[in-house]
Formats: sequence, structure tokens, C-alpha cells
Amino acid sequence: MNRTPMVAGNWKMNMTVADARHLVSEMVPGLQSKAGVDKVLCPPFTALLAVSSLLEGSDIRLGAQDMYWENSGAYTGEISAEMIASAGCSHVIIGHSERRQYFGETDGSVNKKIKAALGEKLIPVMCIGETES
Repeated sequence: MNRTPMVAGNWKMNMTVADARHLVSEMVPGLQSKAGVDKVLCPPFTALLAVSSLLEGSDIRLGAQDMYWENSGAYTGEISAEMIASAGCSHVIIGHSERRQYFGETDGSVNKKIKAALGEKLIPVMCIGETES
């Protein structure tokens, strides 16, 4: 089986929407010239729509930094797989070591998120426990 390497940039809790627009407009030409690798940008939720529009027509994909496994409900501050897909995302980071360390995520919650992501045809980028900074 041939695999294409993937490079994903996780912006964590950094950048405003204006900062994200500026960064992506600077990055796209250089990233477009890189062949043989899948490229994914994962800005904060607030910048997903802005970045999505800047990536249109490119081979650079958009990813979300996390998601919740339920489709809807009284889950203040959470975002569903459907919401992520509707913002133009093709990928979602799940189970990041910081989520496990600071927010108590478990293998069980990661499993629920993976299933929900796949159900929405998102590509889950599953983290497996790296704890080094």
C-alpha cells in the first residue's frame, strides 16, 4: 500500500481571524508548490470559515483542532462533526496529548469522537499520547 505523508499545522490557541487570514495568504503559494505530501492547516475554530475561503481551489486541506461526538444538544462550547464539515473541514485532530492531559480525555472519549468524525466523512488525525513539548 502506498501512503502519502501528511503534514498538519496545529495553530493551537493562537491567532485572531485577521492574523489567520494574513498568515494563510502568505503560506498558500509556498505550500502549493510542495508535491507528494498532504497538507492540512488546523486553525482555531473562530478562523475556520475565513481560512476555508482562502484555501478554495488549492490542494491544502482544512482541519479542526477537536470536536465533540454528539451531533447537537446542550453542550455549551462544543462543536460537532457536522458543524466542522459545514465549515469546509476535511480533517479533525482527535485525542491530542493536551486534551488528554488538561481536559481528561480518555481512550473511550477519543473512540466516540473517531466514530462521529468517520460518520461525517471527516478524516480523523488521531493522536496517540505524545507528551513532549
